Amino acid sequence: MCAAEPVGTRRGSCYRLSPLSREPGSPGASPTWPGSWALAPGLSGGGSSRGAQSPVPRSRARLQPAPGTGLAAPPPRLLGCSAGGRRALWEERTAGPSPAHPAVSPVPAAVAAAQPPAGCMFETSMRSPNMEPFKQQKVEDFYDIGEELGSGQFAIVKKCREKSTGLEYAAKFIKKRQSPASRRGVSREEIEREVSILRQVLHHNVITLHDVYENRTDVVLILELVSGGELFDFLAQKESLSEEEATSFIKQILDGVNYLHTKKIAHFDLKPENIMLLDKNIPIPHIKLIDFGLAHELEDGVEFKNIFGTPEFVAPEIVNYEPLGLEADMWSIGVITYILLSGASPFLGDTKQETLANITAVSYDFDEEFFSQTSELAKDFIRKLLVKETRKRLTIQEALRHPWITSKGEVRAPEERKTEPTQLKTKRLREYTLKCHSSMPRNNSYVNFERFACVVEDVARVDLGFHALVEANDTIQDDVEALVSIFNEKEAWYREENESTRHDLSQLRYEFRKVESLKKLLREDIQATGSSLGSVARKLDHLQTQFEILRQEFSADLQWIQELVGSFQLESGSSEGLGSVFHQDTSEPLSELLSRSCTEEVLAGWKL
Repeated sequence: MCAAEPVGTRRGSCYRLSPLSREPGSPGASPTWPGSWALAPGLSGGGSSRGAQSPVPRSRARLQPAPGTGLAAPPPRLLGCSAGGRRALWEERTAGPSPAHPAVSPVPAAVAAAQPPAGCMFETSMRSPNMEPFKQQKVEDFYDIGEELGSGQFAIVKKCREKSTGLEYAAKFIKKRQSPASRRGVSREEIEREVSILRQVLHHNVITLHDVYENRTDVVLILELVSGGELFDFLAQKESLSEEEATSFIKQILDGVNYLHTKKIAHFDLKPENIMLLDKNIPIPHIKLIDFGLAHELEDGVEFKNIFGTPEFVAPEIVNYEPLGLEADMWSIGVITYILLSGASPFLGDTKQETLANITAVSYDFDEEFFSQTSELAKDFIRKLLVKETRKRLTIQEALRHPWITSKGEVRAPEERKTEPTQLKTKRLREYTLKCHSSMPRNNSYVNFERFACVVEDVARVDLGFHALVEANDTIQDDVEALVSIFNEKEAWYREENESTRHDLSQLRYEFRKVESLKKLLREDIQATGSSLGSVARKLDHLQTQFEILRQEFSADLQWIQELVGSFQLESGSSEGLGSVFHQDTSEPLSELLSRSCTEEVLAGWKL
């Protein structure tokens, strides 16, 4: 993001992992999930320069899950539901009216519990009963819409000014999905989930939602304008960074996450692109956590599984398709801290599959080249966050109480107290930031969960009912499913790209016609010039002919004069005097006359 880019546009790549294959093994072996990630359509990104990213082909490379990882049977209420119904049920269990935005017409708990979720066998309204309706008014009546700050496949963010107060905000226009079968736009339930979470949060380190409007095609979120740019961009511009400064930024991140976790909200997409600065023109800028497109409100006793996020920052339990909790955010904070202090990514491999394999194996180290200036407390903080077992991983409260966060440089070795605070060079962080900005496609927070949920439940039912048969055939079956999935995704992507291609072709045709018309005009000018040159050439030939005739006449006259002069000389006897006088009297007028055209040739021919 540029320095003035608001929340809602991101450059990092957000993916979802699809269950393409399971390793055959002994009876009762748990299915394994491969490290192949399908690129969700870009939001920032934006995309390429046209705002859309090319699809990333899936690979059938496999990753071995943690022992005991398997496909749990879906909850009984979910088996009869569509994918949208399953999502609605999960949100129904966790949704609740925000204190700041009470429900307009709340449904009694007993009635709500008795109702099936939307998308199940008994259809109900898609809008959550506790969701405050979006304003059905034109946003332009209340806000002056300004310049575009960012765009992606499904959203455009523009600067806006509230007419009544003059305050500036960021207006995020989210394209709504027009039908359940469509792949264009964002489903209403995903938008409502994000809005529901944003309406619940009010913290100085978390982006604030100001208002929500809706029209026929878009939902418009009026968000706090965060204009200081990304944290890593700000730090990369500095020559060096003290560990105390790094600690202060991590502390702000922890404060924001702590607020979310106290409300049982997991962000699930913490990464540098989603850590912004409110104003970078102060010594210690204020951090804002943004982009709640993947966030979920969790509830005790309700199991939640999904595979989403950005590969470089996801926790092992996401890769292994295990139950998810608030601990996934703590892993991401560990990765962010590692990168902040070293400028290197702990698990990043040459491919996404290698990155995911490194995550599941927790394969990282503190390379002396990158961590020679880093304290042991900082390494211990990272080490206790990057733990595979979620029960042993630091919680947000434990992280806030860690000595590296609380010491502020007071707990040091005696020899360190005598020296200046260690300055961490930001060159590698700058290189990392530039690499991410140039190579990562724009991402999209709104991941299409429905197809993946259907595949998971289908495989779970087959695994429960026909386990022996699946063991013999699942390799071929999974390969076929992978090919079909790849084909469907590419077909959909090509269909979407076809629109932009047609537009580009029409532009090319228009430019081609312009060039052809210019060529025609140039050809006519050349022909007219050629005709003019032909006329001039003919006139020149005529003049040359006349000049030649005139020259011949002059030559004859001069010859006659010379003969006349010669006769005078013979008769007078004083050849020298008379010849010189006559020559002087005649040569000057003749020379002047002949000088008007080809004088030098005539004089040279007659040696006058």
